[in-house]
Amino acid sequence: MSRRVEGRSGWTWFPATVLLALSVACGGAPGDFQSAWPDGIDRVWVGPEYFANRLADWRIRDGRLECVEARRNFPWRTVHLLTRSLGPRPGSFSMEVLTGPVDARGRVVAEAWSGFLIGAGGQHVDYRLTALVHHRPAEDGGLLAVFNGRGLVAFRNNSAGARVDSTWSIGGPVDPAEVALLDATSTAGAGFADGPSRPLLLQLSGEPEGGAYDLTLRARDPDNGETVSEAVLEGVAASQVDGGLALVSHLSPNGGESGFWFRDWKISGDKVEAHDDRLFGPILSTQYTVSEHVLKLTAQMGPLGQRDTRRAVLQTRQSGDDEWRTRAESEWIDDSYTIPFRVEDWQPEGDVEFRVVYDLATGAQSSRTYDYEGRIPAEPLREDEFVLAAFTGHKIYTGGLEWNHDGIWFPHDEVVRAVAHHQPDLLFFSGDQVYEGDLTPAVSSPVDQALLDYLYKWYRWCWAFAPLTRVTPTVTIPDDHDVYHGNIWGAGGRKAEERQGMTAQDSGGYKMPPRFVNAVHRTQTSHLPDPFDPTPVDQGISVYYTDLRQGGVSFAILADRQWKSSPSVAVPEGRFVNGWPQNPRFDPVARADVPGAELLGQRQLDFLRQWGADWSSGVWMKLVLSQTIFSNLATLPPDAASGAVLPSLPIQPPEVYPEGFKLAADADSNGWPQSGRARALREMRKAFALHVAGDQHLASTIQYGVDDWGDAGYALCVPSIGNTWPRRWFPSVEGRNRRPGAPRYTGDFRDGFGNRMTVLAVANPHQTGRQPSNLHDRAPGYGIVRLDRSSRSITIECWPRWSDPGNPGAPQYPGWPVTLQQQDNYGRKAAAYLPRLQIEGMADPVVQVIDESNDEIVYTLRIQGTDYRAKVFRPGVYTLKVGEPGRDIKTIEGIHSLGPSEEGSLRLVF
Repeated sequence: MSRRVEGRSGWTWFPATVLLALSVACGGAPGDFQSAWPDGIDRVWVGPEYFANRLADWRIRDGRLECVEARRNFPWRTVHLLTRSLGPRPGSFSMEVLTGPVDARGRVVAEAWSGFLIGAGGQHVDYRLTALVHHRPAEDGGLLAVFNGRGLVAFRNNSAGARVDSTWSIGGPVDPAEVALLDATSTAGAGFADGPSRPLLLQLSGEPEGGAYDLTLRARDPDNGETVSEAVLEGVAASQVDGGLALVSHLSPNGGESGFWFRDWKISGDKVEAHDDRLFGPILSTQYTVSEHVLKLTAQMGPLGQRDTRRAVLQTRQSGDDEWRTRAESEWIDDSYTIPFRVEDWQPEGDVEFRVVYDLATGAQSSRTYDYEGRIPAEPLREDEFVLAAFTGHKIYTGGLEWNHDGIWFPHDEVVRAVAHHQPDLLFFSGDQVYEGDLTPAVSSPVDQALLDYLYKWYRWCWAFAPLTRVTPTVTIPDDHDVYHGNIWGAGGRKAEERQGMTAQDSGGYKMPPRFVNAVHRTQTSHLPDPFDPTPVDQGISVYYTDLRQGGVSFAILADRQWKSSPSVAVPEGRFVNGWPQNPRFDPVARADVPGAELLGQRQLDFLRQWGADWSSGVWMKLVLSQTIFSNLATLPPDAASGAVLPSLPIQPPEVYPEGFKLAADADSNGWPQSGRARALREMRKAFALHVAGDQHLASTIQYGVDDWGDAGYALCVPSIGNTWPRRWFPSVEGRNRRPGAPRYTGDFRDGFGNRMTVLAVANPHQTGRQPSNLHDRAPGYGIVRLDRSSRSITIECWPRWSDPGNPGAPQYPGWPVTLQQQDNYGRKAAAYLPRLQIEGMADPVVQVIDESNDEIVYTLRIQGTDYRAKVFRPGVYTLKVGEPGRDIKTIEGIHSLGPSEEGSLRLVF
């Protein structure tokens, strides 16, 4: 796979493969192909040329491809060939495969199928989307050329069928009538007239005829070459032939637990197009960070076998050099199939190219070498600007199945291209990289199968965003759906168990076993800087909260939900179900903030306190990255008892403002618990930190209030990449203190838990007139944060998915951009001031203010220049620490505060 990613020096190509491929030529033509599944190697992952649906449904064993799923709820399984397709130009083609039942004995199941899928997708559909085609027929689904359990061949239309409107999965059995039989022009052969299903050599050929195609499908006895069955289909439209190629197994021909096996798949002809740059694996993607001169890079592999090579090598070279240097070696880890690399004392002179090199076993005594290349930029080259790109909610399907970009939003190329245009210094994915039931149903047990189900969906994220993550440092943190929860209250890692009158989810803790959760953490967070305190929580579940420093910007990375209390447990009076109080007489403002309810937990509060005071290593700006903002910015219709109504609410034209909506009190938001929210915000504002998060599916920029409106920092909740749960902010009361001309939903508000917040901008869902409407009308997109070092300004941008930032005047969502100053993130009004600091011999020192009455740090900040007047929030006596941490600090004690109109100064010489 190769991707072109726009970097600071222009467009750069980074091939993801691959010194050698697993296919072998079966002729001289460029498109000729023959499969070569290895003997002596058993594995789930079927090879870099293929994508299997689903991952757990297929395996390589004894040199052949086997389908191990044959239940009726999981009809026709597919393995797509990524490196070949039937192109739009006229021409002939042929293909064949040896195939038979995995289970050798049993009753004959006539409706079972084995064979080919051709013509899926086409030039107008990204090949990665086409690789997902399976289970149900729909537009652009292609044509099936198969034989059934009795050995009779047939053609079936996979491009038309019953419309699937489920907003989550395409599961369940399929009526054979939905995959309609096409009337063959001619047929011959009796199939298996004398016994059960057995191996056959299936052959398909196509010849152009008058702008259409004539197709011939034969099933032959592989021992004697005799034709068992034959069908000819004439006049097939070219659009049904052009496109992707796959193998198909449907049910078991003998009523067993497994479907069909395949060997020696051969393809040839002048209509066959080669795409050898489309290999996906064995290294599927990489993520990395560089912080405090430590490089951590994680390579994501497919599920390899126990006889596969365990070890891989990380090599680097300076841009422009020819020689690769080995920097680290590491082994892949079971369950997650991740290879973590670590390089200490990382101090390159400029951009560095990297490659991960891996020898993939092709037999018991043979292997082939693959590499995956990327780039690690030097510390941000733009001296005065740092750019963060932020995302949330990687959903690809919300109903109305079509095997094209109108029905499936994957692989988000327009988002990738747009973000590359901004040339970000850091990517932040705030959670829900995986939705457990997205497109295919969730598998939650047994744990081995659940892990493969997770990886199958996680690989889609890797495939989509690898063009960015291979050239840009990345922070990725999991949220509830990543660990297979609808909502999660981590409760310090306890095991979630069903109680009387309470679901396991509502009881708090993790439903999935630690083995599963830790594997998810490894796939998404093992490349982050080392945790602040690596001690696992209950059940041995790993933690990842940490500090990342890049380009003079320090990021506190939080796990919002890992210690969060369950409202169902903490506030029984509210009768909370899935975070929503069901007691009609319960007041969440007055009654929900109960003693002992946790938000971040003490460990993360201690981390925030220490992080906020540490401005060493030249740090000049601080941001907090987490899953969810610390307010409940949402409204509901007056009769709604929960957010379950959101997907079905009509989306209005932009000029329509729905009346009568009420404030939501959703404890899944971090507006609850209120005291836990206040404790977190008090620590964050001491660092003048902007908060960037996601999860809520409703893009917004707000300023937090703790004791008064505007006395804490600002927050950006980014829009979802794809949104199936469109929240809305339509308060019935107009916001106070709105800016001139601002919409009525902006200004000062209290949320449904009584928390103060000042709303600056919201991207409510509205009718856009763009298709597909169920994507664009739900306000999808991404966020950009620009940090200007020279002015210490922060510019917050919110981009619609459909807007091309490369075009002059390309629109953002209404209300953005929002620009503020760093010190606005501690908006609390001063009650007094300290004498003005006048500093000589050091520019931009760090200033820390300490209240001597309680020895608490009031705040810490790297100032601009040499002149600073510190505000304080009550008259008293203070200590100032000024200078460069770790090098030269001066401490002045016993400083008495001054009134706002009083003047005084302190001169410090370094």
